[in-house]
Amino acid sequence: METAGTTAERRQLLNLAYRLLGSVTEAEDAVQDAYARWYGLPRSRQEEIRSPGAWLTTVTSRICLDLLGSARARRERYVGPWLPGPLPDSAEWTRAVGADPVDQIVVDESVTMAFLVVLESMTPAERVAFVLHDVFRYPFVEIAGVLDRTPAACKQLASSARRRAGAARTPATATGRAGVVRQIKEAWEAKDIAALVGLLDPAAVMTADGGGMVGTVLRPVEGGARIAQYMVAIADKAPGLELLERSVNGTPGLVARRAGVVVTVASFDVSDGRVSRIWVVRNPEKLRPWSGSVRK
Repeated sequence: METAGTTAERRQLLNLAYRLLGSVTEAEDAVQDAYARWYGLPRSRQEEIRSPGAWLTTVTSRICLDLLGSARARRERYVGPWLPGPLPDSAEWTRAVGADPVDQIVVDESVTMAFLVVLESMTPAERVAFVLHDVFRYPFVEIAGVLDRTPAACKQLASSARRRAGAARTPATATGRAGVVRQIKEAWEAKDIAALVGLLDPAAVMTADGGGMVGTVLRPVEGGARIAQYMVAIADKAPGLELLERSVNGTPGLVARRAGVVVTVASFDVSDGRVSRIWVVRNPEKLRPWSGSVRK
């Protein structure tokens, strides 16, 4: 019998769960729940299962599907916009590699903040079908078993989700994005509104997630000029804030620290050399993966 619980298997499940849920903590809990169910099976039942890995994938996906359904109700009560929990790059942090679930998550275009935000717009079934098929290459026959639908219905769900996701899969080059983010940092530190306006798309949108736990705007700030004014106002109110250029979900972003503690993580979407979207996470619970020491 194949043994459940290999490191590679757990990593695969964690990667799947994070993409489905947009939360490192919830992803880890979902994988733990799936393993608890496996080890709760009678030995005779375990021996009947030809592929424990496939069984765990199905169970983890179903757990995530249930969580996505209940999350919609929870997020209606959430204070302000809800954003996915941002991922740090472990290479930029001083901590024991492998000691945190973040270190197990493979960073690619399917975990960029832009992509995860688009996933949030999908129905739970669309999200599961799309992520399993388009990201992890599971056949629709297997996805049908997860969603309890026909393969044809699952294919239709993935197709619908794919149309929504199309726009999020053409990011600017990493080099181009890093250059713009660096200029944003410099203009922000200089409190140069004119420079910020020049770097921001006139129709740019900034969304902030404080979860009701810290102060931040409760509605998206729309328009490059308004965003620039807001950024400078924040800089005026936060003396001693240290800005660092760091990877956020695999793309260039900014991390703000005060007294050595990460208080804000910002991710950017860049189009035609200008910032078109800014996602700002300030909810302390979502910043726990950033609790190591950022290297200079």
